[in-house]
Amino acid sequence: MTREIERLLTTEGLRRTAQRVAIVSALTKAVRPLSRGQIAAALSPNAPNKTTIYRVLATLAGKGIVHKAFLRERTWYFELAHNCSRRQCHPHFTCTTCGDTHCLPGIKMPMAKSPPKGFIIDRQRVQLEGLCPKCSAVVT
Repeated sequence: MTREIERLLTTEGLRRTAQRVAIVSALTKAVRPLSRGQIAAALSPNAPNKTTIYRVLATLAGKGIVHKAFLRERTWYFELAHNCSRRQCHPHFTCTTCGDTHCLPGIKMPMAKSPPKGFIIDRQRVQLEGLCPKCSAVVT
């Protein structure tokens, strides 16, 4: 997997630094978007400081390798951008009981059309909420 990550970075014109490889690797292994703190925890005990993590994420986002999936409680969550286009992210589902967020790349959402005059849509994100399978099993 490290070779694939290194090849991805090289293809995008980025140097293959240990921090970049480690952060992309952490996001590759994740089953859901991660916050900066969760990325640091995944890289522990050799995690770079939080400023370095944010700088690497900004660089990777600028190249379209990762993107900001959603914002929750003033914290951005990041994921690899391979399931999304520049204009539209796949939907995410957050359980209102346990708080877990799940990626739903298999669900296709149409782009919003005809925004009111003066509005320009750059990117569309869809955040769905309800009960996840684990929590809905408790209810039924």
